Amino acid sequence: MKNPLDCAALDAAIENVHRAGMPGLFAEVRDGDRVWRGAAGVADVATGRPVCADMRHRVGSITKTFTAAAVLQQVENGRIGLDVPIGRYLPTLVPGERGDAITVRMLLNHTSGLAEYLPYAYPSLKAFPALADTGPQSLDDHRFTRFDPTELIGLGVAAPAVGTPGGRPGVYSNTNYLLLVELLEQVTGTTAEQYIRNVIERAGLQDTRLPAGPYVDGPHSQLYEAWFGMIDPPRDFSVYDMSWVGPSASLISTVADLNRFYGLLLAGEIVGPSSLAQMQRTVPVVSQEGRMIDYGLGLHPMEGPGRSTYWGHGGTVWGGGALAMTRADGARQMAVAVNLQRWNRLDPSGTPQPHPIDDALATLYRLAMDD
Repeated sequence: MKNPLDCAALDAAIENVHRAGMPGLFAEVRDGDRVWRGAAGVADVATGRPVCADMRHRVGSITKTFTAAAVLQQVENGRIGLDVPIGRYLPTLVPGERGDAITVRMLLNHTSGLAEYLPYAYPSLKAFPALADTGPQSLDDHRFTRFDPTELIGLGVAAPAVGTPGGRPGVYSNTNYLLLVELLEQVTGTTAEQYIRNVIERAGLQDTRLPAGPYVDGPHSQLYEAWFGMIDPPRDFSVYDMSWVGPSASLISTVADLNRFYGLLLAGEIVGPSSLAQMQRTVPVVSQEGRMIDYGLGLHPMEGPGRSTYWGHGGTVWGGGALAMTRADGARQMAVAVNLQRWNRLDPSGTPQPHPIDDALATLYRLAMDD
């Protein structure tokens, strides 16, 4: 017997995240036909404008699931081979022996060994993820910078490798997904955005889109970046050119659309059952936070309190974050969006310190996935 939604407990839990220091957050939890939506706090700390559960939000790397689905659709069409070397498709971007050794699958599951380009594109992040040596200056410097994706890929390819192709554990790297965007364009002869939009349209999502400029259209929250206490008070980065991650991590969506998408994906309605099975084959990967996670092809699992497996993805941008998880049978779903990032201050060794927000969010997630 699965536990039904406890709406009163969810109301209290989301309010507790706000009281713990989160300016604003909103969420949707689904259990079969029952739906709970909640919001707590403010979308703008200056005016006190409240957050609402239907707001649009930058969802960051949750976009990777959409990108992976677009790639798998092309695998189904016979245009892409999962175990074909990327050098066969993009020889100028990943030349030589590495291009021969790194496959499309290795890009999708972060086992390519290619380094993260971010600390090279953002000089103040030079030691990322060695956090004590980083600073937030580049975040302001690049607010309206229009990055060329092939130049960003070049930075990641030229950087010292973080592993051998196909090695375990993998290391999470945005360079992998920028290459997948270029792969989609190479094999389809059109923009990757078009094929990510095809995924959005197949799911029937009404409030999900890639940004046309640095602004979020429609009702949305400001996005407050603290950079581990180095920006105090946190600064609004909701207006930002998203070319620093490109179409593989820049979607704008809602919590309702995210739940709809993952529900349809796990039902085999976005990609076929065999492709979904490939997406759910996981390997150990070191996350950007330095934690070991299991990662598939644009998807990763989480264990619910009742030990059921949930599948989905998290995402962060400067100032904003989101997490969307759906139980393997599709019946229980959670999507949460927050408008503050990197709230943990660092100790003298550069380790993020616990913050009340951490425990309050964990409680909210546990209640949302209480199966």
